[in-house]
Amino acid sequence: MIYLPDRAVIRLSGEDANAWLANLVTCDIAGLKPGGGRWGALLTPQGKILFDFLATTDGENLYLDTNSEKAADFAKRLSFYKLRAKVKVENLSESWSVHAALPPGDIEPLGAISYTDPRQPNLGRRALVPVEGVADEAGIAAYHAHRIGLGIPEGGKDFSFGEAFPHEVLMDMLGGVDFKKGCYVGQEVVSRMQHRGTARTRIVPVTGTLALPTAGTEVRIGDKLAGTLGSSEGSHGLAMLRLDRVEEGVEKGEALTAGEVALTVVKPAWWRVPIAVQKAAV
Repeated sequence: MIYLPDRAVIRLSGEDANAWLANLVTCDIAGLKPGGGRWGALLTPQGKILFDFLATTDGENLYLDTNSEKAADFAKRLSFYKLRAKVKVENLSESWSVHAALPPGDIEPLGAISYTDPRQPNLGRRALVPVEGVADEAGIAAYHAHRIGLGIPEGGKDFSFGEAFPHEVLMDMLGGVDFKKGCYVGQEVVSRMQHRGTARTRIVPVTGTLALPTAGTEVRIGDKLAGTLGSSEGSHGLAMLRLDRVEEGVEKGEALTAGEVALTVVKPAWWRVPIAVQKAAV
């Protein structure tokens, strides 16, 4: 069981909780059952991600597994939307913790609320655990290496909150947006990007000829800026890239680089949109 100190828990209770949350966020909460999960986000009216989360339930309450640095602000923002809804919003950052188990492992610690990570089956399972059950941080590097290897971005590491659209962080391909549900904050922008295919920037997996430089390093294709690096582990990482610029550079035979490191774009098996792949220079 791997303790994830960069994650926190928010609990939503009350008879209106499910329908109320569904009207605010990108994912559909209907049909969510114990052991299952949803990836979703609360957006600005302009369609950019303010907060993202993994949601699960114990059959009575909803639990949001979210970025620990943003948990207090997220709970406050949710409370702002309560109005007359019969919902209670609790920030459990001080009393609950988040854990993960990589395949083929499982986690069922005493008092835990566990569920399958909804983004990709190979991510394994997660558990929300009272603080008394907190483990040490051993294994967190292995968890993030596994996540990066699968091409799964994480808010605060691979994209900045308030700056990225759901399509850019792959929510359209990883179940983070339900395009058939009713209205939610920012829906018009997200739907327009989906129907017009206007998402030119996306997070993609990359590998380097050497260990990758730090997050935020510029990625260039030839002499043009193509994007920035996000999280990495050794020579494997994720990068937010302008796919049109990468494609243009690939057609010209230009090298994709981050600092002095040559990069290869890796297309995951689950990827559903065109992407230009170029081998790194040796």
